[in-house]
Amino acid sequence: MTSRFPAGFRRQALRALLTTLLCTASMAAATAGESEVPASWPGPNQLFVGACYQPIDRTPAQIDQDIAIMKHAGFTVVRMGDLSWDSFEPAQGKFTFDWFDAVLDKMHAAGIRVILDIPGTPAPIWLHRTYPGVDIVNQAGARLPPAERYMDNISDPDYVREAGILAEAMTKRYAHHPAVIAVGYDNEIGNGFMSYSEADRQRFITWLRAKYGTIDALNKAWATQRWSRRLNDFSDVDLPLADGPGPAERFLDLHRYWSDVTVDRLRELDAIRRRAMPDLPTISNLWDYAPRRGFDYLATYKSYVSYGAEGFYPADPISGAFNALMTKGDLPTPIWFNEFTAGGGGDYGTPGRSRMYAYLGLLMGAQGILAWTFNSHLGGEEQALFGLVDHDGTPSWKVDEFGRIAGEFKRLSRYGFPRHTRPEVAIAYSFESAIASHPNGPSSTTRQYFQGAYGDMVQAAFEPLFKANIDTAIINVGHDTLAPYKLVVIPADYVMDPASAKAVREYVQNGGTVLMTGYSAKVDEHAQWFDTPLPGRLSDVFGLKTNAFYRSEAPLSYSLGSSSTAATTHYYEVLAPTTATVLATFDNTPDHTPAITINKFGKGTALYLGTEPAPAAMAPVLAYAYGLAGVHQGPQTPDGVYARVVDGRTLYVNTTRETQHVAITGAKTGLVSNRRYDGTLVLGPWEAELLP
Repeated sequence: MTSRFPAGFRRQALRALLTTLLCTASMAAATAGESEVPASWPGPNQLFVGACYQPIDRTPAQIDQDIAIMKHAGFTVVRMGDLSWDSFEPAQGKFTFDWFDAVLDKMHAAGIRVILDIPGTPAPIWLHRTYPGVDIVNQAGARLPPAERYMDNISDPDYVREAGILAEAMTKRYAHHPAVIAVGYDNEIGNGFMSYSEADRQRFITWLRAKYGTIDALNKAWATQRWSRRLNDFSDVDLPLADGPGPAERFLDLHRYWSDVTVDRLRELDAIRRRAMPDLPTISNLWDYAPRRGFDYLATYKSYVSYGAEGFYPADPISGAFNALMTKGDLPTPIWFNEFTAGGGGDYGTPGRSRMYAYLGLLMGAQGILAWTFNSHLGGEEQALFGLVDHDGTPSWKVDEFGRIAGEFKRLSRYGFPRHTRPEVAIAYSFESAIASHPNGPSSTTRQYFQGAYGDMVQAAFEPLFKANIDTAIINVGHDTLAPYKLVVIPADYVMDPASAKAVREYVQNGGTVLMTGYSAKVDEHAQWFDTPLPGRLSDVFGLKTNAFYRSEAPLSYSLGSSSTAATTHYYEVLAPTTATVLATFDNTPDHTPAITINKFGKGTALYLGTEPAPAAMAPVLAYAYGLAGVHQGPQTPDGVYARVVDGRTLYVNTTRETQHVAITGAKTGLVSNRRYDGTLVLGPWEAELLP
């Protein structure tokens, strides 16, 4: 169909868009997490179960059949619109909305709400052909065709303009549609490719000028006196290699630049949403920790996120919970799983597994569970990622399982779900530490020093907390307030920038308790090793200096109190206390060097663990810190069983394949199973129960 917009609209809309974005960028955006949740948003006592749905693959008759299946299963939400730009705009400025209008109307008639995804990625072929700057150019200078859905250069100004026009059209069209419950942006935007065109180099130079101001400041930040790499002018700058050799300083700035590009696109979309749909929240599937590019979500999320949301494909309960809580940050709003495991690539699924993980999500504070995906795809890269409905249109047993989840969650919503968490413990996570601790190789000695992935180390510190059934927030300590927490854990935080150091210092001075581990605070914000006592910027707070480090042949162990702990790690730092007291020593290092120190600083306490944050090394010192900080531990459960108290009731989830027995007080009737338990809760494999 022809465009619904009159001549000149696009130019006027673009000017208005750019004006609004400039204004928006200059303001500190208010977020959902900083105010009461509006009544029009998903709120207390509302749980949503449904699926991701791609109507572009279906005929009108098939869509009717699909909606009938959803309604019979009790689904209450779908996510639609993602990955479909050219279905809405098959040619530049030619919008076709009637097909989507019909689907939205049918969903509304069936009582199913819709998360409207603005499909800014992937860009359609016509956009690549009309504006070649949208193509990716690799490090060797070769243009790459858009062979995969992540291959758009989102820094290109033509892309930015056209994506904004699409978003304007969609948000205005559906601003008042009764089915739409929320808006999502640019599915998995963090998994895009970096581009190396000359235009990209010039945009990077512009970014560097804004950040550093002068070439002298840039030379200092990049340590260009090393290896005769001094820059005489900004025109000497090349794009650092993401895959190849080069110094860590430039590698970090490369990722910062692309992170800013990504965040700018999200903020631009949110500015458009605020104009057209100010009463609707954002629930976006973003994938900030994607390995290709990623972006600094935890330093920026409050300017474009209402509810933390992600694609949930857990390898195990610990990693699944860790990644989910990273998307929540310190938002008081619940978690949404915009894509939820129903199987996997080449994996048809396992009966009971999705239901178990749905209850684990409920335990963490989830509100929405959307299976990926409703229909098994008949073509493309994910045709062997099996949905709820088989390739021939037959509903599988997975429809029944998600229907069971929907029915049970409907009943449980009256018992305090979605659960509002109030964590007493926070764990520090830094995008910059993740990048700087593992720069491009192969000649970087940082990779030889920092052995192991930063994200794995932070997850390892999280594991004992999750096993102890303690709610934990995962935050960037330089960007979120530390005041609400009794204990802040800083595991392997390699980069210690001024904002983070200031926040930690003030938190301890004011009475907080901090636990830092080895590998932390070794380099500054430029990824350069500190020339001051380590841990950099915080040596006095922890009351020690640590320069020397070694790796033992045998796994380390340390004695804390009357017991010895097998730490399972090999890396250790030699801690030289100044004002700190030695709390524990390593059993098997020369001279039994300090393993844990404790220092009073201001009104608070700073603990330092002189090894990496493996779970076995962390568990004893965390247990000590709980008592020191007054952290309340959760219900006691067998290994693999997790529990949280919700409005005076306790939700238990058995994530193992064995029957588990949990001691309880008295006789109780389960609100999930309606079974009677006396003195012992018996949980079958992958079973969940809510006890009064």
